[in-house]
Amino acid sequence: MPIEIKMPALSPTMEEGTLAKWLVKEGDTVKSGDIMAEIETDKATMEFEAVDEGTIGKVLVAEGTDNVKVGAVIAILLEEGDDASAIGSVSAKADAPKEAAPKAEAAAPAPEAKPAPAAPAANDGSRVKASPLARRIAADKGLDLSGVTGSGPNGRIVKADVESAKPGQASAPKAEAAAPAPTAAAPAPAAEAPKAAAVWFDDSIPHTVEKLSNIRKTIARRLTESKQQVPHIYLTVDIRLDALLKLRGDLNKSLDARGVKLSVNDLLIKALGVALENSPKCNVTFLGNEMVQYSRADVSVAVSTPTGLITPIIRDAANKGVAKISSEMKDLAGRAKENKLKPEEYQGGTASLSNMGMFGIKQFEAVINPPQGMILAVGAGEKRPYIVDDALGVATVMTATGSFDHRAIDGADGAEMLKLFKALVESPLGLIA
Repeated sequence: MPIEIKMPALSPTMEEGTLAKWLVKEGDTVKSGDIMAEIETDKATMEFEAVDEGTIGKVLVAEGTDNVKVGAVIAILLEEGDDASAIGSVSAKADAPKEAAPKAEAAAPAPEAKPAPAAPAANDGSRVKASPLARRIAADKGLDLSGVTGSGPNGRIVKADVESAKPGQASAPKAEAAAPAPTAAAPAPAAEAPKAAAVWFDDSIPHTVEKLSNIRKTIARRLTESKQQVPHIYLTVDIRLDALLKLRGDLNKSLDARGVKLSVNDLLIKALGVALENSPKCNVTFLGNEMVQYSRADVSVAVSTPTGLITPIIRDAANKGVAKISSEMKDLAGRAKENKLKPEEYQGGTASLSNMGMFGIKQFEAVINPPQGMILAVGAGEKRPYIVDDALGVATVMTATGSFDHRAIDGADGAEMLKLFKALVESPLGLIA
């Protein structure tokens, strides 16, 4: 009997995804464990393996399709002995809910066939071609651009058009459109007008439009929510790196035979893990009426990938050797850039580290990654004038800024954690004890 291949839930929070690429085609034979497709979730692009053996009878969802719901049938698999004619009944059953919706929608507007086309014309002002100056003048005068005729190239509305127009002229078409549409069906498109009008750009400038990936959409949504809902408090400290750099050089000489090369970031991950375990008030998650205080420090590390930022996790960073942290970080970062991380490798974490020193950035303030309570932003180590042994000298100094969720972490507690982090970096032998 034909088997329905359904959109899988590749993470606990996944509700829909993009079928990025099919790696098989109709007529191909697959067995359990074969990679059939690449599916883009809200966090990464992941491979989808076959569970059963058989032949791909029909592909129901084309590659590149967005917003495919978890559980939706995406293909039909024929087992040995199955007749290809059986595909039709299974396919029809899978498509039935999709066909029913358009019919229901088509039936509703039928009685209002005349007024229905008029509604979009009345609320399409945000898509009218107009110069930025013309839009500003129209806003000042209270003009509706959908009622203004453009005299510029390709009907574009220019300054002269809005200066000569009167507010009454623009509102007249809207009033006429409203009259023949007393039912609920016609005004429905107008409800979207504010959303469309909120964002526009000057399309006279040469440009391209790129569709957002699910990962980029998720980054935008989560960071917006973080800045809107989490009150950030920022604390900054300068840290001398000379002792850490010397220790790193000595360790790398001894680890060379094992093929391990420590980065400064590897040692900072360890230092943050130790600082968090010894500052439990900063290793927390705020839940409204409750506070979760973690007894282990799982450090999420920001990694830039072609599709956006992702934060693979070094679990129990405080109690891992720096060589182990280095090996894990190289593996996680490499697979992150290829979108090959498993959900459990980037979901969770108790705090984050973001290092932009390799780009020469001196200092920045990072956005907290909810539900975590803090993130540490690290800048470049650079030679600066510095007081060394009560005398002015030159030292390699790094600026680090902690962003703390002020609902959960008081400024004094954040300061204590940063003080401990600074001490660990400036006297780093404690990191390998």
